[in-house]
Amino acid sequence: MERISWHQYFMAQSHLLALRSTCTRLAVGATIVRDKRIIAGGYNGSIAGGVHCVDEGCYVIDNHCVRTIHAEMNAILQCAKFGVPTDGAEIYVTHFPCLQCCKAIIQAGIKRVYFAKNYKNHPYAQELFKQANVQVEQVELNNALFQQLIEQ
Repeated sequence: MERISWHQYFMAQSHLLALRSTCTRLAVGATIVRDKRIIAGGYNGSIAGGVHCVDEGCYVIDNHCVRTIHAEMNAILQCAKFGVPTDGAEIYVTHFPCLQCCKAIIQAGIKRVYFAKNYKNHPYAQELFKQANVQVEQVELNNALFQQLIEQ
């Protein structure tokens, strides 16, 4: 079996995290990495102990579910909660970050964003990433490698 790259490994982790999502509109996962080590992970869902979209539906205002915390924010907040620095880290996300997550990523000091799928890529988010010298790269998940694993 072919050994997967670091990008594929961390992106696979993000896709695995997305399976924990409680959002019925879009399942997103995020993995924060420093020095090739996972320091946090998150998925989009409600506050801990709160009502979830899968239970009562999405709470939509201005075409946006306000019940959920985005995967990127959950991962960043996990680092804050446990005192893990994010400065200079990388983040792997299943979908291009929204504008609010973009700003949080920049403020957290994350220097590289890898995403698998385009999703409403906001032009201002792209501009902010450039202004902050945050490298952004699309890394699609290579399903053929994972098919090999399943067949073993």
